[in-house]
Amino acid sequence: MAQASTPRATTARIAAEAGAMDTQAPSAATPARAVLTAEHELFRDQVRRFFDRHIVPFHRQWERDQMVPREVWRLAGEQGLLCPTMPEEYGGAGVDFGYSAVLIEEIARTNASGVGFPLHSDIVAPYILAYATEARKRDWLTRMARGELIGAIAMTEPGMGSDLKAVRTTARREGDHYVLNGSKTFITNGQNSGLVIVVAKTDPAAGRRGISLICVEEGTPGFTKGRNLEKIGLHAQDTSELFFDDVRVPVENRLGEEGQGFRYLIHNLPQERLIIAIRAAASIEAMLAETVAYARQREAFGGTVFEFQNTRFRLADAKAQGTMLRVFVDHCLELHLRGALSVEMGATAKLVASEMQNKLLDEFLQVHGGYGFMSEYAIGRAWADARVGRIYGGSSEIMKEIIARTL
Repeated sequence: MAQASTPRATTARIAAEAGAMDTQAPSAATPARAVLTAEHELFRDQVRRFFDRHIVPFHRQWERDQMVPREVWRLAGEQGLLCPTMPEEYGGAGVDFGYSAVLIEEIARTNASGVGFPLHSDIVAPYILAYATEARKRDWLTRMARGELIGAIAMTEPGMGSDLKAVRTTARREGDHYVLNGSKTFITNGQNSGLVIVVAKTDPAAGRRGISLICVEEGTPGFTKGRNLEKIGLHAQDTSELFFDDVRVPVENRLGEEGQGFRYLIHNLPQERLIIAIRAAASIEAMLAETVAYARQREAFGGTVFEFQNTRFRLADAKAQGTMLRVFVDHCLELHLRGALSVEMGATAKLVASEMQNKLLDEFLQVHGGYGFMSEYAIGRAWADARVGRIYGGSSEIMKEIIARTL
């Protein structure tokens, strides 16, 4: 495979090299949506070829293995698909979040739910860029862009749910080190992770003002990974328990100021929730296309399923709702590209997108009948994968509480 844009490519090089990779491949370079440019769509061509060649043929096996091989991460790094928004000096391409949105949409299009690139590139990496020391940025971010170091963030604890103020993991200062003790659960990229941002209490008596973000590297004594958790969906995604038993890390591993971790988390949550919304909108579009194709070829009572008015009306309604969601999500993406996406709007996008995704994918599964319940059909896997969208990144109930505060 010809090498495409490198992690250090500029925006122009990403677009030019993506277009030059395969002259026989169909181009999506004409943007159908105002928020995306022709350069974004050339990047989509590159991402699509990578997914169709290196991910789609193997994803079912990865679901059985409950893990995406680390080699795939290194291949993605070689192609410039990891950490694209990071500055070139740290191994990224220095492009805007629209490129990340394209990659998220292609994950949804292929239902490659095990590929944890967005968490790595668009949640973990931005914390490091914003708050790590210069030396740590040059070390960690460059390796993350190459796919050599896989990032995770450890917030949730057993019995804690969405209440970040209730974390019990502690980081006690001892000279030039912190000593971490505690446990985390439901950690995406947990088994593959080489670097974990740990949400911990540096001052347990101070509530949210006592929370700090401490980075722990794989192999640090006392840091262990528990079992790879079995889930009802996202089977190829490694989701783990993590344990910290007197883990000593340098003070340099702290992100930003001590006691400011809660503020940092709140600041970055709108992007995390937009990621979920983008993925949901693209999933609806992809699964609608799958369902229409199925209904047109599946025969029942002397005709195709699509010929029944009930089916056509059901799918027409889904298309109308999906179109409405697409316009709103693109509006939120445009706001984010201008640095204007608020906490409320991020919560709103996440709430309506995840709820609509679950509702419409259930409709699509029903059109498939018994085959929709079979795991070899994409709709069944997508339906199961989508359920967590109403939980992670803050549950739907938490999103409603955030929005209610603005009434």
